[in-house]
Amino acid sequence: MSTFVNLLVYGLADGAILALAALGFVLIYKATAVINFAQGEFLLVGAYAFYTAFGLLGLPFIPAVLIGVLVAIALGILVERLILRPMIGEAPISIIMVTIGLSMLLRSLVQMFYGVQPKHQPRILPSGSISFLGATVPINRLLVIVIAAIVLSAFSLFFNRSRHGIAMRAVADDQQASMTMGISVPRIFALAWILAAVSALVGGILLGDITAVDQNLAAFGLMVFPVVILGGLDSVPGTIVGGLTIGLLKQFVSGYLDPGLATIIPYVVLVLILLVRPYGLFGETRIERV
Repeated sequence: MSTFVNLLVYGLADGAILALAALGFVLIYKATAVINFAQGEFLLVGAYAFYTAFGLLGLPFIPAVLIGVLVAIALGILVERLILRPMIGEAPISIIMVTIGLSMLLRSLVQMFYGVQPKHQPRILPSGSISFLGATVPINRLLVIVIAAIVLSAFSLFFNRSRHGIAMRAVADDQQASMTMGISVPRIFALAWILAAVSALVGGILLGDITAVDQNLAAFGLMVFPVVILGGLDSVPGTIVGGLTIGLLKQFVSGYLDPGLATIIPYVVLVLILLVRPYGLFGETRIERV
């Protein structure tokens, strides 16, 4: 029972961070129809931006987070304005290759400035543990679940209640109709990239705190693809379900079967979902008639 509870908590914590990373991926796809292969590197850049302010410069937590948010906003605007906007109207494969190149560029820049050795920063979350259902559970993992739930709820309220969130949903449904209603589609595109970078920042901070700030954060971000394929490329609720499912599956396979198998099981799920339900569990099924 104790093993099950530990794996459950670790899986939920990993899944919550995956949901944050996948949220940014879905936002970009819904608003701009771009598949962003650099989402894992957004996670990496966010973690290192916070590490620079909090670990190297020694700033208090709140100012360090604000600096991380400013870096995320700047990254989102620069990528959308300088890289993606000139690609409007190009073939989808060209845009995909640009995002792959962007991922390599961001990772190379991080390696150039910070090296490849793991960086350790002062802990944000408590490192103790509590007894829960006969198991010893790390407090920081429980807090990761709570913080991720709060952030995801805040994003959900933004989409459903705020003027800009409703505008994003309108652009995702029909760009031409949104333009006739006076919505600035380029501005919504930029907002989607900004929010994707901010959500990745939160995930990177949490992941860097419970593990370490290193290049493996980008590899963790690669699991965003099984998450969004499982939940649906255009479904925000699907990112939550997909993230928690992949996180739990990975931990249970690692704990009860083989840790090596756990590294590939998310991609096995990805292939199976593509074969059985290519639009994902919550994705919108689009049928084109010619």
